[in-house]
Amino acid sequence: MPQTIHRGIKSLIDEANAQIGTLSAADAIKASQSDDVVIVDIRDPREIEREGRIPGAFSCTRGMLEFWIDPLSPYAKPIFQQEKKFIFHCAGGLRSALAAKTAQDMGLKPVAHIAGGFAAWRDAGGPTESFEPKKPKG
Repeated sequence: MPQTIHRGIKSLIDEANAQIGTLSAADAIKASQSDDVVIVDIRDPREIEREGRIPGAFSCTRGMLEFWIDPLSPYAKPIFQQEKKFIFHCAGGLRSALAAKTAQDMGLKPVAHIAGGFAAWRDAGGPTESFEPKKPKG
């Protein structure tokens, strides 16, 4: 018998979007020029390698987000302990809504995400750069 899902992804994303800030790509491009803003790219490294990235964005895969935000985690990243505005993005704006809500629920603030994600940023003329993974030494 198949599982019965009571709260599907559409519901989760709608709830997230109702509770977090959402920026248009144009507004995110403007905001990114402030020293008080961190753009957080939650895409998988393969996506970043394939599509490129926003210059200066901090890469944090969705799977490590909670561990990197929590200062008591052995995986905590200092960037998330700063007094900054954190603007999350993914490829199209769905995963980043969930990530921003999770970050906000954990106490990180202020947070927002980019409507339409990296694709909207790129289409709005936001700066991008290609990404070449580091080659292993040896």
